[in-house]
Amino acid sequence: MSALNRFLGDSPLRVFLKLIVVSFLVGIVMNAFGWSPLDVLYGVEQFFIDIWNLGFHALDRFFGYLLLGGAIVIPAFILLRLASYRK
Repeated sequence: MSALNRFLGDSPLRVFLKLIVVSFLVGIVMNAFGWSPLDVLYGVEQFFIDIWNLGFHALDRFFGYLLLGGAIVIPAFILLRLASYRK
């Protein structure tokens, strides 16, 4: 078995024919849904943008909660330390 056959998983002609058939079937499905290759690329791009924004939104919420809790905890800690310092 040649290196090219091992790389492709079959003979080059059979792989070429399989790719033609699958490409045709995918083209039919995409046409039925009204999709174009650019729609797919924009969808992938939008997916990663949404993941990126979701990640930063989660960080924003985390730091918001941290600051909100810190507004109560830090002054309470200082008051408790000052009260115990007097003893």
